Parts: sequence; structure tokens; C-alpha cells
Amino acid sequence: MSARVRAVVDPRFPAELARLRRKRGLSLRGLARDVFYGKSYLHDLETGRAQPTGDVARHLDDVLRAGGTLAAMVVDTPAVTTRDDDQRLAYVVSHPTRLDAPAVRLLADVLAHQRRLDDAVAAPAVLSWAVPQWRTVRDLAVRARGPHAPELHAVAAEWTQFVGWLHAEARNDAEAVRVLVEAGEQADAVDSGPLAAQVENFRGYVERQRGNPRGIVRHFLAAYHTPGASALQRVGDAVQAAHGYALLGDRAAAGRLLDEASDLTTAAESEPPLPLAYWLTPTFSRMGLGLAYLALGDKAAAADNLRAGLTGLPADQCDAEWTQEYRRALVVAIG
Repeated sequence: MSARVRAVVDPRFPAELARLRRKRGLSLRGLARDVFYGKSYLHDLETGRAQPTGDVARHLDDVLRAGGTLAAMVVDTPAVTTRDDDQRLAYVVSHPTRLDAPAVRLLADVLAHQRRLDDAVAAPAVLSWAVPQWRTVRDLAVRARGPHAPELHAVAAEWTQFVGWLHAEARNDAEAVRVLVEAGEQADAVDSGPLAAQVENFRGYVERQRGNPRGIVRHFLAAYHTPGASALQRVGDAVQAAHGYALLGDRAAAGRLLDEASDLTTAAESEPPLPLAYWLTPTFSRMGLGLAYLALGDKAAAADNLRAGLTGLPADQCDAEWTQEYRRALVVAIG
């Protein structure tokens, strides 16, 4: 689980490089001449046998006049752990009964780094890095013993939820549901209401991408009514369940939930964001409110709320892949 500077590569990079080369009418030899890389190295990039660095991707992008397509598929990430940290983690993985607090904190830091990376990098690229590490942590959690094992179980449960979210974001719907079911079981096992509610929220997101209003209502209502969910979570879940009811044509149910969300907002505003849902703020929930108003046919209210939610995003989240759903809705609302 080492990282000094690591390139996170979108698995679609090899095929896109080959497509762009052919589009320019270049052979591998011709591209090698233009970029001053070896033909065999370029072949390995196109077949996935070699991984590009960010500099390599940017150079290829420039030569192929790809407009940033290739460069966006490779992100060099800063080191999360030191070599000493890596040795500590390797030792714990080999000796799970020796799990200690610093090792658990290191794993939590790696997960936090991956979650932030998801705000800047396409989900398929993050999956290629996150899944192997998740499997290692999940296996370690099963074998770990001692006083720090419960802390590790909580980190593993959150990691499972995150991998489920990445699959949902990448539209690997069946795998997303499978992993999120596992995440729900783990959330219950560690007795975390916020984690359990977030799992249902992510399942509601899957159903929204599928265009299934009943599924939207079912899972966001389950999140809304999960014991132990935070006020911030419940505001967002009520709004998104209202969106599902609006899509079903049940304006009364949608209205009741929007009223309940409004009543909860005061409590939510005084509540700090949860570490496991760091993006949640009352302003963030206005994007979901915009979707609900759009489904209710109130385009003016939809546009106001979508704009407010998108404008209120922190700088490092503004270009996140998941924002595109709300940007598309804003275009519809103002069209």
C-alpha cells in the first residue's frame, strides 16, 4: 500500500491513446518519432502493460492535439505515507494480531486521500487504485485481533461504502449494489447510524441514475429514517426522497418531505460535517432541492437552488464528476 508519487491512471487510457493515434493517421513508429519515446514503450502504453506518468500523458496530449483528454486521465498524486509508514503497514498486514493505533490511523488517512481524489479524478481511475487496497484492508479486518480491531472494522466498513460509491459513480450498477449491500451489513456490525444511512443514500443514487423513481423513494426514505443519522444527512435524504415522489407524480408526499427538510435545516446548520460525509452542508442539499423542484415543474425554484448549491461547492469539488448531474439539470431548468 505504498505511495511516494503515484500516477492514478484511468483504465480507459490505453484505448483512448490508440484511438487518438489512429485518428491522426499515425503508426506507432510515427508517433514514437514525434514524441521521442520508444515504439515498444508506446505499444506497452496502448496495451496497458505500462503505466504513464502525468508528464508522459500531457506530452502525448500535446502532440496528438487531444485537448486535455489524455492529460485528464492521469493524475500524479502526492505521497500519503512515508517509507516508515509503509513498513509499519506491511508488518501489520503480515502480523494482524499486532495491529496498533498508528496503523489504523494510517489506513484512515489513505482512505481519506482516496475520497478527496474522487473529487478530482474520474471514478474508473480511482477504482483501479482503491479496490486492491480495500481488499487488503477488508482481509486485515477479518484477521485482526486486539483492542484496536474495532477501530479497524469501522475504517473497513467506510472503505467498503466508498468502493460501492465509486462503482455507482462509474455506472457499474450491479457491482455497486453488491458492494453497498456488504457495506450496509458492515455498518450495522460496527453500530454506525451515519454509515448505515449513507449506504442507503448511495443506493438511492444508483436508482436515480437508473431512472427508477420507486427505488429513489425506497432508499432515500430508508436513509432518512435510519436511527442515528445526522441532521445534515436527513435533510439531504428527505429532499432526494421528495424528488422521487415528484417523479412519481405524488406532489403531496413530495411537499410533506420538503417541509420536513426545511424544519430540519436549523438543526443541520449548527452541525459540523461528518468525516465520512465531509461534503454535506445545508448548501450542498440545495442541489437535491433543485432536482425536486424541477420534477415538480417549478423551473425558477429549481434553477435558484441548483445555482446556489453548485456555487457553494468548495473549489476542490467544483469539477467533480458527480456534479455533472446537477449541471445538466440546471441547463434544463434555465432552458
